[in-house]
Amino acid sequence: MTLSLTALLCLGEMEEGEGKPQPGTDPSPQPGCSVRRPQDSGGSRDYAGIYHCYYRSPTGWSESSGPLELVVTGAHSKPTLSALPSPVVTSGGNVTLQCGSWEGLDGFILTKEGEPKSSWTLDAQRGPHGQTQALLPVGRVTPSHRWMFRCHGFYRDTPQVWSAPSDPLELLFPGVSGKPSLLTPQGPVVASGQSLTLQCRSDVAYDRFALSQEGRQALPQRPGWQPQAGLSQAGFPLGPVTHAGRYRCYGGHNLSSEWSAPSDPLDILVAGSFPDTPSLSVQPGPVVASGENVTLLCQSGSRKETFLLSKEGAARPPLRLRSKYRGGHFQAEFSMSPVTSAHNGTYKCYSSLSSNPYLLSHTSAPLELAVSESLPSHRQDYTVENLIRMGMAGSVLLGLGILLFQAQHGHGGAQEAARS
Repeated sequence: MTLSLTALLCLGEMEEGEGKPQPGTDPSPQPGCSVRRPQDSGGSRDYAGIYHCYYRSPTGWSESSGPLELVVTGAHSKPTLSALPSPVVTSGGNVTLQCGSWEGLDGFILTKEGEPKSSWTLDAQRGPHGQTQALLPVGRVTPSHRWMFRCHGFYRDTPQVWSAPSDPLELLFPGVSGKPSLLTPQGPVVASGQSLTLQCRSDVAYDRFALSQEGRQALPQRPGWQPQAGLSQAGFPLGPVTHAGRYRCYGGHNLSSEWSAPSDPLDILVAGSFPDTPSLSVQPGPVVASGENVTLLCQSGSRKETFLLSKEGAARPPLRLRSKYRGGHFQAEFSMSPVTSAHNGTYKCYSSLSSNPYLLSHTSAPLELAVSESLPSHRQDYTVENLIRMGMAGSVLLGLGILLFQAQHGHGGAQEAARS
């Protein structure tokens, strides 16, 4: 909790002396009441309230100044602020802002920062689990200016004692300017708890970038920097990964409230999220010739709706197939027909549930697939043997055919000789 003491400054024709003010006894102009904040002062919520000031002249006390409300912030935990259905809004779309708290606050102050600046006092409604919240339909919004909001909460008996401010919420308006690209050096599949950084890059010189995750409210922003002329990028460290999901990023300019078109979606998949370890095998074998048909088989003994196959070092997302139940196992067959040298590499497979397709099982044991331009030596031996067998069989059939032909012609010649 951060509190600061604010000094009140009453301006007017002041005279020495004390006494209780008698408002209205002096026709002089009303005094002004202003605020100063000493740098070396402490503070307390006791100073919060509504103040009036007076000045005293030889003829008596002046009229009261206008009211000045002194608010102390930081007395309660910060509330949450969200936009429904999403903080990513199309121009002219409708949005509703929601302030919420688990401290049972009685009301909220919602402020819009920047120009034009606005504020709303909202009565809180109590939810079924003890939380309180308040909704404010903002209506149709356009990117004519930046829409940045914060929210404070308070209790009814101390309306000038506010909570800490919520995290800022800015509405994001996607535009049509060049979409950036979103990628991760670690690849789309990460282990649970692994640190991860997403990179948003563009060939447009954007000043800032924003990252959104589908189904979540946070829209973190980072300033863009230019690794070379005409290019811009920003990194978004996610720390130890706990939130799998679909991400997009946007680029923007400091002097504009409109952002770029969204990047293509990037799915971050977290392995080791539940206790299952599928097996991975290959047919006809791990060493094959270019042009052959290969099938990778992913299996699990427990019921899983989907299997995924990933290739180590590949930037593209893993392949997904619905599972089938065969021979006491749930499995999926990933066919590669025909294979080329591009299929060389290490493969792993995972299982997942339809309830959350971004959470994966533990990884299977890795499988190394080697694709050569010619058949492997041991399979060449088999091929030569087969050719020899086929040649011998053909020779035998040819010999039998000749004997049969000779026998038929020889029998016919004997019959003609007998007639003559």
